[in-house]
Amino acid sequence: MLTILAKLLKALNSETSPWALALAVVLGMFIGLTPLWRIHNLIIILAALIFRVNLSLFLVSFGVFSGIAYLLDPVFHDIGLSILNASSWQGIYEAAYASAVGRLSMFNHTITMGSIIFSLLAAPFVAAISYFVVANYRKRIQKAFMKLKVVQVIKGSRFWQIYTSLRG
Repeated sequence: MLTILAKLLKALNSETSPWALALAVVLGMFIGLTPLWRIHNLIIILAALIFRVNLSLFLVSFGVFSGIAYLLDPVFHDIGLSILNASSWQGIYEAAYASAVGRLSMFNHTITMGSIIFSLLAAPFVAAISYFVVANYRKRIQKAFMKLKVVQVIKGSRFWQIYTSLRG
């Protein structure tokens, strides 16, 4: 756990683009909000590895959004149910479900459909907020944060040793 936190701090303090870190948060959000054992999550993990996003931030955002997903499951169910009951889309759903990939995607599950749609709609906002947080952390908070007494105590701990070993 300390190693992941140290890698997270290393990513926030590095020269990595804030948009690259925001992409890690967005991809972690997709996996965290949607049901885990689905084929689209395999594609998202593949995208995270191809784009070489920060895996520590990816895992932390996955954990945070997994907790949020339990609270939002009724909303996901309602969204998915309304989309799957749309009569104009029934032909597309039948054709997709007739294929092997369509059945593997499990799009006909209301929570899966609702969480995917919710994640697609929330992605631009989460990316913008993540970018704003990282950019403002680097501009304003980082220097003031390092001057706090608590941080001075942490600098003498094992956590700081792990962090500096990863940094160097």
